[in-house]
Amino acid sequence: MSFAAQTKKELTQVQASPCCQMAELEAILALNGCVREADGALVVDVETENVATARRIYTLLKDALGLRPEVLVRRKMRLKKNNVYAVRVGGGQMEKLLQAFGAAAPSGPGRLDIHPAARRKSCCRRAWLRGAFLAAGSVNDPGSHSYHLEISAGSAALAAYLQRLMNAYDLRAKVIQRKRGHVVYLKEGEKIVEFLRVIGAHQALLRFEDVRILKGMRNQVNRLVNCETANLNKTIGAAVRQIEVIRYIDERIGLHNLPPHLREAAEMRLRYPEVNLQELTARLGHRVSKSGLNHRFRKLEEIADKLRNNAR
Repeated sequence: MSFAAQTKKELTQVQASPCCQMAELEAILALNGCVREADGALVVDVETENVATARRIYTLLKDALGLRPEVLVRRKMRLKKNNVYAVRVGGGQMEKLLQAFGAAAPSGPGRLDIHPAARRKSCCRRAWLRGAFLAAGSVNDPGSHSYHLEISAGSAALAAYLQRLMNAYDLRAKVIQRKRGHVVYLKEGEKIVEFLRVIGAHQALLRFEDVRILKGMRNQVNRLVNCETANLNKTIGAAVRQIEVIRYIDERIGLHNLPPHLREAAEMRLRYPEVNLQELTARLGHRVSKSGLNHRFRKLEEIADKLRNNAR
């Protein structure tokens, strides 16, 4: 089961008060409800591939509105060929459903036209977001290469309402338009964690945080290792270059002809070819600083360059 499916399964077990049940159901119908023609009459269908979500929708319709919806199951013929569950409300029950949410009677098949109500209670706003995620939401596994949570909305107005509701919790949600409508999304791991807290997915939140922390620690270790490797390569490269310069000078004029401070630096480098400048200054008893020792090696390079030019 994917992380998104696990999260939705957890959300279907959240206990809700009557007002929150209506808010959650409104979001589900607004984002995923559609009007279809069946047996010569119009019906309202809500489809989902998640059996726990279908059970939640059925329970909400029964408990919040006293309806007796029908559940239909069909198998997709493409891709994964999963089961698709349709919770259907028809006949006189459909009229009761539309009246409960102030929706106009449909003239034909299409999206269910429900305009979300303004909600003052925080619990109902959270329930609406929970219903929105159950109806049309998805979230990447926290162990994947990027963090991403999105909720699809059929219209710009619904997307704007959803964005306002999410941003009331400082989630910094953004909207993008796609072929099949608008999508409200989050890309920051911290904001996804906060969204899961808001809608009541506490177990999913803990799993997400566990993986995110482990992932962050792994990335930090990799950065430290890469930095250490780069520094080591830099140290080795500098030491090899310095040794080549010293040996060239020794072959041409001999190290004994160098000034004492330069001869000392050259001999110490030949004696300790693997250490960095900081360790080399310690070997010299800290009589010279790191920058001072580096200056001596630059002078040796200048001497080697002059000898090469004279030899041409």
